[in-house]
Amino acid sequence: MAKPVVAIVGRPNVGKSTIFNRIVGSRISIVEDIPGVTRDRIYSSGEWLTHEFNIIDTGGIDIGDEPFLEQIRQQAEIAIDEADVIIFLTNGREGVTSADEEVAKILYKAKKPVVLAVNKIDNPEMKDQIYDFYALGFGEPFPISGSHGLGLGDLLDEAAKHFPKSGQKDYEDDVIKFSLIGRPNVGKSSLVNAILGEERVIVSNIAGTTRDAIDSQLKFNGNKYVIIDTAGMRKKGKVYETTEKYSVLRALRAIERSDVVLVVIDGEEGIIEQDKRIAGYAHEAGRAVVIVVNKWDAVEKDEKTMKEFEQKIREHFLFLDYAPIVFLSAKTKKRIHTLIPMIDKVSENHALRVETSVLNDVIMDAVAMNPTPTDKGKRLRIYYATQVAVKPPAFVVFVNDPELLHFSYERFLENRIRDAFGFEGTPIKIFARERK
Repeated sequence: MAKPVVAIVGRPNVGKSTIFNRIVGSRISIVEDIPGVTRDRIYSSGEWLTHEFNIIDTGGIDIGDEPFLEQIRQQAEIAIDEADVIIFLTNGREGVTSADEEVAKILYKAKKPVVLAVNKIDNPEMKDQIYDFYALGFGEPFPISGSHGLGLGDLLDEAAKHFPKSGQKDYEDDVIKFSLIGRPNVGKSSLVNAILGEERVIVSNIAGTTRDAIDSQLKFNGNKYVIIDTAGMRKKGKVYETTEKYSVLRALRAIERSDVVLVVIDGEEGIIEQDKRIAGYAHEAGRAVVIVVNKWDAVEKDEKTMKEFEQKIREHFLFLDYAPIVFLSAKTKKRIHTLIPMIDKVSENHALRVETSVLNDVIMDAVAMNPTPTDKGKRLRIYYATQVAVKPPAFVVFVNDPELLHFSYERFLENRIRDAFGFEGTPIKIFARERK
C-alpha cells in the first residue's frame, strides 16, 4: 500500500526544513550509514499515531537562478503535483506577506487539501498573531513552533483527516508485484514492452515521457505478476529537469507497492551518481532487488566486458552486494528470458522463513568458527536467534548486551546466514535484544 504524501510549502524563511525535521524526528539518523548510498534530506518517512506517510520539504528544491517569486511558484507547483495533502507554512512573527499571498493564489488552484500552519508561535501569549492569517482563505490557522515542537500534533491530526482512503488496486497474495526504477531514458518502458510481448507502454527517447506508474498484469509459466512501471522518474519540463533529486518521489509509491524492484541501468552509458541514489530507495524500503543492465546489445564487448562491468557495479553499489545482476537488451530481447526466473528466485527468498532450530545451528557454528568480540573486558554472549519477519527476512539475536554486537560481527553473522540459506536478492535485517 502506498503511503500518503505530505508536502510542506511556503515562502523562504518560514521554517519549512525545521518543521520537516521535527516531523521526521530521528528517522533520518536511524537510517544505516552504508557506503555507496547517496541520500537527500528533501524527503523522508513520517509517522503520526497509526498513520505512516512520506513527507517532502520543498525548501530543499534548488530551482537555480530563477527570480525569487518564480522559485516559490515552481516549488509550490511541484508539491501540488506530488502531494496528497499540503501544509502551507507561514511565519507568525512577520504576519501575512505578499509572498504568502502568491503561494495562496497557487494553492487555490491545487484541488488538494491545504492545512494552514503559522510557525514561530513560541508561547501562548503569541496566539493572537494567528488571526490575520484567516485572510489567506484556508480556514483555521494552526499555531505551531518548529523550534519548540509545539502544536505539531494538532497539525498532523488535521493533515491525517485528509489522507486518501485505500485507493490502490489490491492483488491476490500469490501475485508477484515488481517495479522498474531508474533514471530517465534507461529503457524502462521498452523493457516492460519486451516482458509483456506487446506495445503496452508508449516508448520514446525523450526523457520523462511516462507520467505516472502504470500497472500491467502478466502470466508466465503458471505464475501471476503485476508490473509497476515508474518510467516517469522525472517529469518533462524545466522544473523537473533542474530538480533531479526531487523528481524520484513518484517512484517511492511504486517501490512501496512492490515485492521486487528492478534497478535498471543503461549499459551503454554506464553508472552515474543518480543510479546509486535511486537504488538506495529500494534498499532502504527493504524490497528484493535485481540489478538490470539494459542496452547490452549496444556495448562493444569481448569475453571480459561483462565481468568488468559487474565488478564496477559491485564497487559502486556496495550496499546491494546481495542483489543479482542481469544483462539484457529490451530492444533485441536478447537474454530477456533470464529476467522472470530471477524475479521468481528473489521473490521466493524475500518471503523465505527458516526453522528456528536450523537457524540456531548456523549461528552456533558461526560463533565456534569466529568467537564473539569483547569490549572493555566484556564478551558478547549469543544465547539464541529467531526469525521474526519476512519481506524482508528479519532476525532477532538474543544476547547479554546489545551494545557488544558491533557492525562488523553483525555483518559476519549475516554472511553466515546467507551462506546457509541463500537469500540472494533480498536484504536481511538483524536486531540484537537483551535476554531478560
